Amino acid sequence: MNSVRRLIVVVLFEGVDLLDVTGPPEVFALARRETDEAAGYEVVLAAETMDPVTTGAGVRVLPDVTFDGLSARSVDTLIVPGAVEVDGRRRVRAVTDPAVVERVRQLAGRTRRVTSVCVGAHVLAAAGLLDGKRVTTHWSTARQLAEDHPAVEVDADPIFIREGDVWTGAGISSCLDLSLALVADDLGEAVALRVARQLVMYLKRPSGQSQFSVPLEQVSTTRRVEELRHHVMRNIAEPLTVADLAAHAHVSDRQLTRIFKTELGTTPYAYVESVRIEVARQQLESTDATLERVASACGFGTVDTLVRAFRRRLDTTPTEYRRRFRTGSERTGPKQTGSERSGPA
Repeated sequence: MNSVRRLIVVVLFEGVDLLDVTGPPEVFALARRETDEAAGYEVVLAAETMDPVTTGAGVRVLPDVTFDGLSARSVDTLIVPGAVEVDGRRRVRAVTDPAVVERVRQLAGRTRRVTSVCVGAHVLAAAGLLDGKRVTTHWSTARQLAEDHPAVEVDADPIFIREGDVWTGAGISSCLDLSLALVADDLGEAVALRVARQLVMYLKRPSGQSQFSVPLEQVSTTRRVEELRHHVMRNIAEPLTVADLAAHAHVSDRQLTRIFKTELGTTPYAYVESVRIEVARQQLESTDATLERVASACGFGTVDTLVRAFRRRLDTTPTEYRRRFRTGSERTGPKQTGSERSGPA
């Protein structure tokens, strides 16, 4: 384990969204606990002065350091949260303070990695850090971001996007997904998944998952269903038919179907396919595996089956998905197979 500690700076200012400020430090603290106490991260909240800052939730937060106090330090990751105002008709609008924008511009110039959470993307855009980049933000202010900054390509669908050393996150709780992705980038997927378990996040969501998608991990109340779901994840490459799952749970096929409908609101087939899709998305984002290998590893069997599932559930193809959401410096994956180009819709 590398003994160098990474300085994470969270920008603090009046009216800032509370969860945007507190969520990422929790992830980095757990990452430190899951690895080596002598390594990992040092997280500080930086503001213009050391006076308490009142967040948008009305909770006051104390800064750890002033912006000027950081002048002699090297920053690894700059996290920029946002703030909104709501008018009498409940319309949400991101607000940016020119003084904060200037501080962010200055800090970004000596930071390895710059990130925004939620409407913090508006601050980065105002600082000129997003021009020519594809970014995301909370869906409610995406149109405003695109209109205010025409040089920025705004995609309101993904929960986070990486463009080189600039990362942008979507709304509210997705700050946890973005932070987990940063941990994975630094310390590896195994550490990030251990942190996700500590956060009771059953599955670390990939960047391309939609802000509007139905959560994979529906709530259940029985240990039997929990074991079935873990069984599906452990054996995702296997056929996992209704008969297979029923035998594992020691129930009849009909009873298994009734359990899934009651506990998860779906059928065994639909649930298994949703897990296969999520695992395939992760592989398409983070590996250069061929579509044949992805299809096999996720239990689809053939590329045609994989393509049909992606078109049906995501309205795209695996190759197009990989092109849009591939993480790392190389965002282009293997070429399309003939079956993907010509497969049925």
